[in-house]
Amino acid sequence: MIFAVFGLFPLVYTAWVSVHEWDIAGQGGFVGLDNYVMLFSDPDFWNATCNTIGMLVLATVPQLFCALVLASLLNQKLRGLTFLRMGVLLPIVTSVAAVGIVFSQIFDRDAGMANGLLGLAGFAPIDWHADKWSSWTAIATMVNWRWTGYNALIYLAAMQAVPRDLYEAATVDGASKVRQFFSITVPNIRPAILFTVIMSTIAGMQLFTEPLIFGQGGFAISGGSLRQFQTLSMFMFEKAFRDFDYGYGSAVAWLIFLMITLLAVVNFLITRRSR
Repeated sequence: MIFAVFGLFPLVYTAWVSVHEWDIAGQGGFVGLDNYVMLFSDPDFWNATCNTIGMLVLATVPQLFCALVLASLLNQKLRGLTFLRMGVLLPIVTSVAAVGIVFSQIFDRDAGMANGLLGLAGFAPIDWHADKWSSWTAIATMVNWRWTGYNALIYLAAMQAVPRDLYEAATVDGASKVRQFFSITVPNIRPAILFTVIMSTIAGMQLFTEPLIFGQGGFAISGGSLRQFQTLSMFMFEKAFRDFDYGYGSAVAWLIFLMITLLAVVNFLITRRSR
């Protein structure tokens, strides 16, 4: 019943709105798939799709790899281990608005720490907001900092369940730590890896707050003056709640849902095939 009210009904209702002409004045006529046809011919939609997938890759791949390495380190016998494990949770409990504001200052063109470090290394400063790749990198760095520790704790919990006998037998056979990691640890925590890949994919396809705060100013919801870092969620919000075209915005929302479902199924099939 709870799922029907808070999950199924909004999904079905959004689909209903997407096949109507619906604006701030109320419901218009039934238009069928016209909103979807317009959407597929809209260059701003494809630009937002490209931006979303680009930031998804830049955020998910390094994030999960670093989380694996961090979890492996936290799985060792270290001094102050409990304090270190609690420390990786700090980025998660930090307000996402505060994170966005701080990282916007770090990647500021004129007085940001990132350009300061590049200057010390002899490189020219970068206008992080002006270009696709630079803005994607800045936003992905923000996402990675916030969620790497969360995924590391998931991997750590899975690693704790791996039988120690396997590592002892591998040590006797002369296997190095690296070989044990890839031959014992990774195969045994595969369900946890699959879970984090799917959840990171879902979160990446819904990326909204970080790029919105990063693009402070009049072009925030547009993802910059040239829409260089506008995500699908920002595009949907712009159409539905700034332009008040709820039918078009609902069509965007449904396509986001279908893309997330498709990517989740592909991730599941790839992982299952590699098993």
